[in-house]
Amino acid sequence: MEKSMFKGIAIGIATVALAVTGIAGYKALNPKSADVVAVKEVTQTIETPRKECRDVLVRQQVSASDPNRIAGTVIGGVAGGVLGNQIGRGGGNAVATIVGAAGGAYVGNQVQGGMQKNDVVTTTKRKCSTVYDKSQQVVGYDVTYRLKGKEEMVRTAYRPGATLPVEHGQVVVPPVTQ
Repeated sequence: MEKSMFKGIAIGIATVALAVTGIAGYKALNPKSADVVAVKEVTQTIETPRKECRDVLVRQQVSASDPNRIAGTVIGGVAGGVLGNQIGRGGGNAVATIVGAAGGAYVGNQVQGGMQKNDVVTTTKRKCSTVYDKSQQVVGYDVTYRLKGKEEMVRTAYRPGATLPVEHGQVVVPPVTQ
């Protein structure tokens, strides 16, 4: 009886050992998770537009109320004629008056033109433009993992922990949407 008892115990131990070996082999061939080896952030440059405004001084020439400079020509002509009349004597008096009037008209015209050119007004105008602020945004993670002795990579939308889930021998992660 002792011999059959030893045989029964030996067969029982061998059966348990085979079962444990089979379960371990099944787990090795069909793992439930893959070990994460490395994680690298994937970023994208985002440009955000915004309006930037500033005040600028603008000089504008005032539109002339007398663009043909008639007032300066007439006043200069009269002043030149009076001055020429006083300088001229005798028969040359008429010539001096005419030359003085013509010269005075020319000078009066030029003086009024210079005054009109320098007649400017300074105003403040608001000048706006669009500028772009740049920033980096994380759009996913490149994850290197080890499964069945091989290292592979997958992109995930989240930062994984120490392992990734495995089903039917493949890593299972939700797709990354952008």
